[in-house]
Amino acid sequence: MLKRLAFISFLTLMLSLAVSADNGVPKKSVVLAGLDVDSMRVRLDETDMQPLEGIWYYPNEEMTLGIERYKGQNNIGYRIILLDSPDINVMPGTVIGYIAASAVDSKYELWLYSQRDRVTLIKPLKCVATLNSTATTFTFDPPHWKVKVRVNIARFLPSLFQGVSIIPERVGENLPIGFRKIYPEQGTDGSPFNRVRYL
Repeated sequence: MLKRLAFISFLTLMLSLAVSADNGVPKKSVVLAGLDVDSMRVRLDETDMQPLEGIWYYPNEEMTLGIERYKGQNNIGYRIILLDSPDINVMPGTVIGYIAASAVDSKYELWLYSQRDRVTLIKPLKCVATLNSTATTFTFDPPHWKVKVRVNIARFLPSLFQGVSIIPERVGENLPIGFRKIYPEQGTDGSPFNRVRYL
C-alpha cells in the first residue's frame, strides 16, 4: 500500500513538473474585456483570416469560442477565447488556450487550461490537434500518459479532463473531442471562408 501511494505521489509530482515546463504558454489566463460573439465577428471580418481562425462551437461543454492570431513565444500563433458558455464562473473574453503550428499543415499543438483558481484559469495542458481539410472541424485527444494511472486534478473542462484513478487503460475507439466552425461558413461554391473570390 505504501509503495502504491509513493508511486502515485511520484507520478503526480512528475506530471505537475511537466505541466509547468516553460513552453511559452502563460501560466494563467487573461480576460479580454468586451469580447463576445458579435464583437468577435467584427474583429475577424477586419482581418485576412487564416483557416484556423473563426468562431467555433465546443459541443462537449456547450461553449462558443473564438480563435484568432496571436504573437506568442515558441511558435504559438493563435489563442482561444471563450465567447459564450453556460458556466457563469468563467467570463466571456477569457483566454482558455493557445495553439502552435507544427511541421505538418493539419497538426497543431494545443494547450487548454485545466483548472480554475476562483475566476482565473491555470495549469495549461498540451494536446495534439488536427484541423480537417475544409477547416470546419478541429479535433484533439486529451493528454494521456503511458502508465495505467489516470491523473487529472482539473475542474474546468470536465468532459476533457477526468479525475484521479488507478485503472487499466481502456482500448477502443472513442469519438474525437473537438470544435466545429460556425463562423465564417464555407461559401456555397466551395470557396474557403472570406478569401477574395475573383470573377
